[in-house]
Amino acid sequence: MEEPPLLASTSRATASVASSSSANCPDPMDEGPSVSVPGLPFAEQLRAAGRGASSGSPGGPEAQVQALASISRGIYPLARAEALRGLAAVLETADAPGGVVELCHGCAVGLMRDEDEGVRLASVRLIALCADKLNTREGSDGNGDNQTDIMFLQRVSEGVLLQSLSKKVIKPNTGSGSIIKGEKVPPKLIYPCAAGIFAHGIEDEFHQVRTAACKSLGALSKLSAQYAQKALDLLMGMMNDDTEAVRLQTLQALFHMATYGCLTVQEMHMHMFLGLLVDMNASIRDATRKILGLVNLPKLQMFKSAIDVLITSLEKHQEEQEIYSVLFSVGKNHGNFSANIAKHLAKEISMPSDGELILDKPRIKALLIVSISVAFSDDKHNKRDIPEVIFSHAISLLGKISCAIGEVVDQNSLLSYFCQRTGIPFWETKLPSRESEGCSVETVADIRPRIEKTVKSTKCLDEVLTMQSVKSIIETVERTWTIRKSCNIRDVRNILRTCKEELRILASNSSGSTGAFLSFLCEYLDAVQFIVEILRSFQLDNSYDLGPTSPDILLEKLDTSIRRMKCCYAGFNRGMEIQVCELALLANLFGLSKVGIQSKLVLDKLHWVINRLDCLCADGSCELSYFSREIKKAFNANFVGHDIFTLLELFHPKPTTDYGMLKTISADLQVRDNDPENSSTYVCGLPVAVSLYISLCNISSQDRLWLRMIVGESIQHTFLELSSFGGNDEVKSCSTIIPFYATPMACSFVLRACLVMECPYGSVSIRQECNRGPSGSIIELSDELDVYFVCTKRR
Repeated sequence: MEEPPLLASTSRATASVASSSSANCPDPMDEGPSVSVPGLPFAEQLRAAGRGASSGSPGGPEAQVQALASISRGIYPLARAEALRGLAAVLETADAPGGVVELCHGCAVGLMRDEDEGVRLASVRLIALCADKLNTREGSDGNGDNQTDIMFLQRVSEGVLLQSLSKKVIKPNTGSGSIIKGEKVPPKLIYPCAAGIFAHGIEDEFHQVRTAACKSLGALSKLSAQYAQKALDLLMGMMNDDTEAVRLQTLQALFHMATYGCLTVQEMHMHMFLGLLVDMNASIRDATRKILGLVNLPKLQMFKSAIDVLITSLEKHQEEQEIYSVLFSVGKNHGNFSANIAKHLAKEISMPSDGELILDKPRIKALLIVSISVAFSDDKHNKRDIPEVIFSHAISLLGKISCAIGEVVDQNSLLSYFCQRTGIPFWETKLPSRESEGCSVETVADIRPRIEKTVKSTKCLDEVLTMQSVKSIIETVERTWTIRKSCNIRDVRNILRTCKEELRILASNSSGSTGAFLSFLCEYLDAVQFIVEILRSFQLDNSYDLGPTSPDILLEKLDTSIRRMKCCYAGFNRGMEIQVCELALLANLFGLSKVGIQSKLVLDKLHWVINRLDCLCADGSCELSYFSREIKKAFNANFVGHDIFTLLELFHPKPTTDYGMLKTISADLQVRDNDPENSSTYVCGLPVAVSLYISLCNISSQDRLWLRMIVGESIQHTFLELSSFGGNDEVKSCSTIIPFYATPMACSFVLRACLVMECPYGSVSIRQECNRGPSGSIIELSDELDVYFVCTKRR
């Protein structure tokens, strides 16, 4: 017989539950002290009926819930438990509105302390189901989280939360209730069992318990400002915990508090925060920086202390990007304090000490980022007060500042803003006066249409702004060379390294001749750094040093760098080639100082470079530098009466910014169907075939290219006929199979392949290549590629 429709009316629902209870529950006089035995006849009926039946009932879920709620207040434990399970079934089968969920939750809360265990278990399950319903509805109306908090505080008031932090029982204040997100929550009595829950939890001997306590402290902090402040005191004490997991969870809890705006840092907490910024653990430092980027520091001295410790961490750890981002966030959040930093920094830059290269110190770079952050703050008055000198020097640090800012504004618009603030003209019409107040997203939206009017104007603008940054970097390199003797060698290295990083960032956003020139400048700075290291080695008389700083290795690196500048770029103008020749002169002088002036090989190379310089300056369009003229005089006099070390001191780097139609010569090498998990097979003692795809860029017909293959100590060079490549003068490519003959007698081996090009340019290298390979010096055009082989099984 088909079961009738479920709960057609309130009376029918009541009758059904009553009959169900009568059928399944014994007379109260026969009940013993045992707990109720869970039975699910009514809940099963509700679930079996489904959503369609409930929706067709005249009263709807509200009537069902009201009927079941009245039954839950009955005298029989089994009936109360069954009513709670029936409420759960209604929530599961019906699209219950918020009022129904709250009514079910209130009913369950009232039975949480029922004397019957089965009733208490059913109430807990119903509360969990109510929470799930609210969380599901949170995505649609955004009120789920708010209602969950209010329902939680119906059981746990602010007083209970505070009691959980104190081991001493606090006398309840029944005269006031809690206010959560604008809604009044009635006061509740404090349960003594809550006393010191978290105070004991953070002192537990097991780190898992301490970790869980810290997590809960942070999660509950958003419910009460007073609770959050007292919880902060406990959490700060946990930062000295011996277990790293506890410390990280503590920082996560603090970050949670900062996200909800309930973390107020006081002076007594600053010492702990600042110590964590220079912690030996990188995860601890990173988590602390994230918190610092969100909190409010109420006093200028606290702000300055945080900036100073971040700078100390910057000098100690290689975490520039992360620290610069935090410096920008902290500066932006405290615009008035950052403006104070900007004014003092402007005075320091304008009046530097004699012989001190201020701009390349990590401290100055960090303070520049803090100063620039004022332009992104909400303080309009301070935006207009940033000194112009701050923006002019910020151009040379564009890459670092752009990375620190992130996606707030793109690098192109940021550079445009810097130039506009420093008075550098780059548009025919001036920007509106309102844009001078600061750099914001709205300002970028106004700038972008102007930049994108035509492709031609955009390209010219980019090149002008890029070259402005390049000139600033070149000036920094020249100043560094001037003061290299009076500075610590580590500071000089850091300055040159920073300049190269800035050039690489600019090169990554450039193309064509500009990109090739920026790449060439990076090679030039590599050579300058090697020269500085070699001169220092001579100055300290470290002729017998071993390792990467020995003069022989540094000289070989310098030689390689010079060869790359000469042979990896096409379309040189005279000025650029003269620069490379002067570096070659210096490198040959270093060679003479090592092997003596009687070395015919080095003298021949020096003679070749001098003749090349004479040819470049023959028509009078260019002049030899004082350094080149003195070297030529000494060479003609067989270095009689000339001290080589005195001649070395005459060199002064001065890169040109006139690059003409410069192009980069490059190559790419790829292996087909081969990787560590898909090795090619071979037979020991027999040649193997290497299937390759080769692409060449800006290679001329006069260039001589070789494929170099190395296995162990065996080296094989195979000459590449350019006539077999298809394409045009700019890009050529081909697929080819090249045999390698010196296969080892082994189960497997790795072959290293690379494209190299002969470089017939004067250099100091004295290495002799194999008779069956390239003649003279070579340079690598591609990255070295690994090719994997495995021996076939013997039959």
